[in-house]
Amino acid sequence: MDDRKGQDWLAAELADTIDEDYELELSEPALSLEIREIYKKMRPPAIDRRTYFHELIRLQCELIKLQDWVVHTKSKLVVIFEGRDAAGKGGVIKRITQRLNPRVCRVVALPAPTEREKTQWYFQRYVPHLPAGGEIVLFDRSWYNRAGVERVMGFASPDQVEQFFRDVPDFERMLVRSGITLVKYWFSITDEEQQFRFLIRIHDPMKQWKLSPMDLQSRVKWEDYTKAKEEMFARTNIPEARWFIVEGNDKKRARLNCIDHLLAQMPYEEVPHEHIALPERVFNPDYERQVLPAEFYVPEKY
Repeated sequence: MDDRKGQDWLAAELADTIDEDYELELSEPALSLEIREIYKKMRPPAIDRRTYFHELIRLQCELIKLQDWVVHTKSKLVVIFEGRDAAGKGGVIKRITQRLNPRVCRVVALPAPTEREKTQWYFQRYVPHLPAGGEIVLFDRSWYNRAGVERVMGFASPDQVEQFFRDVPDFERMLVRSGITLVKYWFSITDEEQQFRFLIRIHDPMKQWKLSPMDLQSRVKWEDYTKAKEEMFARTNIPEARWFIVEGNDKKRARLNCIDHLLAQMPYEEVPHEHIALPERVFNPDYERQVLPAEFYVPEKY
């Protein structure tokens, strides 16, 4: 691709991505001007929109190279995303997967365990989702539920939590010995920022589905979650699988910083690709396209 074509492609991608972002942010929360002003003062200056998208597309291009390298080398990558509710985990996962092949990179977000799963070895329901060679798996919350929500909300006994802390370092070392690269991120936001994001979800009908009773209880138990997080770091930050904290108060900066850091964890490089050529279409002079009834077609309202 020559420089001119490359610049035209980038300009088109920027325009298209900015349009998508506008669509995602069309619905403004019905917050009072007073609340808006309070939180505006607490936030850092926003990153320039064009700079953000330029860097995002550049990083997504690198993610495609990483994906190709993972497939080529049959590597196995697991990335864990943890953090408080509304910390921005889903946003960065969406930007990572946006341009990748879902057959190579998949997201695992497990629901609450069934009664049967509660009787299994704790890690058992996560194991089937681990990657084979040439795959990337992103865990939107993971086995660390036991160290967080299950512990704080009383879904796990103190003995079960203690057993988890004893087992998880060995479990993760086993994963690494099997050839899996394991990267663990914790998305960190302030008390005030979480409150603001919850208010947005409460007042925005398009985002209310993101709020659960458990999310609301997490506000009440903020300090309990903090203590649980601190012990989790102290007991599970092993050399084979370290924790990395992403400062998440600024969503856009958090996305860029996380993706850039993730790319730096892998020794990927460009891999050879076969030349792709579009074959000529076969034309049959005797073929006549069948005219289908109008009811087959979706009405063109727009």
